[in-house]
Amino acid sequence: MAKLTAAGELLTELVLEVFRVNGLALEAGDALTESLGLSSARWQVLGVVDHEPAPVANVARVMGLARQSVQQTADALERDGFIEYRENPHHRRAKLIALTARGREALQKVEARQATWANQLAAGMDAKALRSAAEGLRQVRQRLEEDTAADSRAGGAR
Repeated sequence: MAKLTAAGELLTELVLEVFRVNGLALEAGDALTESLGLSSARWQVLGVVDHEPAPVANVARVMGLARQSVQQTADALERDGFIEYRENPHHRRAKLIALTARGREALQKVEARQATWANQLAAGMDAKALRSAAEGLRQVRQRLEEDTAADSRAGGAR
């Protein structure tokens, strides 16, 4: 059985902490959005298509999620009037997700709530440590993206 190097142990510790933070962040996001008829997942989809309509596959790629889960979320958002599907001039079957007026209004409200929440949570935290943590996570994400790309070029074999 392979043993972790010192760097491997640190990366594992970081990943476990990310899992914990992710769960808590999703919980906080759900609390911020619930009264607006949203959830963290719905909020993420609205945020991705805020500036420009996009197909489900693109939204899934940006969010790092499975297309099927984003499709289910988008379908629920459409049923509730937050988004609409539009024709895609580049693909006959892959419709574009676009915000409705209701979706844009809900997104603006949740973004205002998120700003207040983030400001309160960050108050008193070390800005340098936050910057360093964000940079460290960016490096891990980039390495994972490179690893995933190399895997797909090799046909998934290691």
